[in-house]
Amino acid sequence: MATAWSKVKVAGPLMPYAEGFGRALTGLGYTDLSAGEQLRLMGHLSRWMAAQRLEVAALDGGLVEKYCEDRRAQGYTARLAPSSLGRLLGFLRDEGVLLAVPGPTAPVGPDGQLLARYQAWLVGERGLADRVVARWMKVAALFVADHPGLPTGTGAIGAAEVAAFLASELPCRTASPAQELAAALRSFLRFLHVEGVVATPLAQAVPPMASRRGAGLPRWLAPVVVARLLASCDRRTGRGRRDHAILLVLARLGLRAGEVARLSLDDVDWRAGELVVHGKGRREDRLPLPTDVGEALVAYLRRGRPRTADRTLFIRAIAPRGGLSGPGITWVVYSACERAGVPKASAHRLRHSLATHVLRTGGSLLEAGQILRHGAIGTSAIYAKVDFAALAPLAQPWPGGAA
Repeated sequence: MATAWSKVKVAGPLMPYAEGFGRALTGLGYTDLSAGEQLRLMGHLSRWMAAQRLEVAALDGGLVEKYCEDRRAQGYTARLAPSSLGRLLGFLRDEGVLLAVPGPTAPVGPDGQLLARYQAWLVGERGLADRVVARWMKVAALFVADHPGLPTGTGAIGAAEVAAFLASELPCRTASPAQELAAALRSFLRFLHVEGVVATPLAQAVPPMASRRGAGLPRWLAPVVVARLLASCDRRTGRGRRDHAILLVLARLGLRAGEVARLSLDDVDWRAGELVVHGKGRREDRLPLPTDVGEALVAYLRRGRPRTADRTLFIRAIAPRGGLSGPGITWVVYSACERAGVPKASAHRLRHSLATHVLRTGGSLLEAGQILRHGAIGTSAIYAKVDFAALAPLAQPWPGGAA
């Protein structure tokens, strides 16, 4: 059966790939209207290439920029940025028509080689997440740039050089970034000592940074507010069933937004009634699947989840069909707050709410930590501040009040 997008005619060098591109868009969940718009843009680009006597293989960043400039000069007001062609260029790369995006170049010179070895050490020896590695590599690169000759041993460093580096970098940072810089620098200095680049273990020369961790109160939502968030989801629609399931997972299991985003269909063990959670530090935990959460997941999987080859549990409601990201999970909570008419709250607020509810209904601090999968009891200690019933006996009488 002919579709709206299949009626779009594409002439020129891109013509052989038009039908495949349209089918790929349909597979990603694009509507006929949206797919047709992408095909029309493809056709306009193809005609422009034909006029310029260009082959498909010539498409690169510079050529796309020039096309967008010409499109703007012709009076078009939409799809003027190179990003508007991202889906088409990605399809052509997948088809092997275009060269893949160049990967990172090999490290150049002693500085680059030293930083490459440090990056491999962070990933292989320390097992850090990619985002943490990226942030710590920036600090290492700053330190190497500040000390020429360090990789070759011609620029000796000691505690004085470490102190001078901190004195120049810390004043422009607030408390949290300053702590991260200190932690990253300690890590790099340990690596330099292990590698034999420096003879002295200089990590000890980095002083501890002042921390306000645990100084505030955990922000939480009352059970009645959580109930309003859940009730705001229209479970007559697929999107409403998805949002209801996400909110229940957050509220009943205390998962982080990123952990919810990483859930896959394979993580739900229906026979055992368990959910496999991929947490911080590549840790995996098996949590019991509450009945109401399981029922919400079943409702979403049967009458809400789009058909897609993606194994991620929670899928975007609009094209391109793919798994929701961590920020996407947070926006589900934001939208629920707006519908329920309550102040904007993040996904992590529901995690705090679960721990607070456990304490206020007679649970212990240890139980709250176990539910949230904290590695140390000290991490859960902040919730003791909202356990007013347990704190009440510690309050001293008001001076001058009744005995």
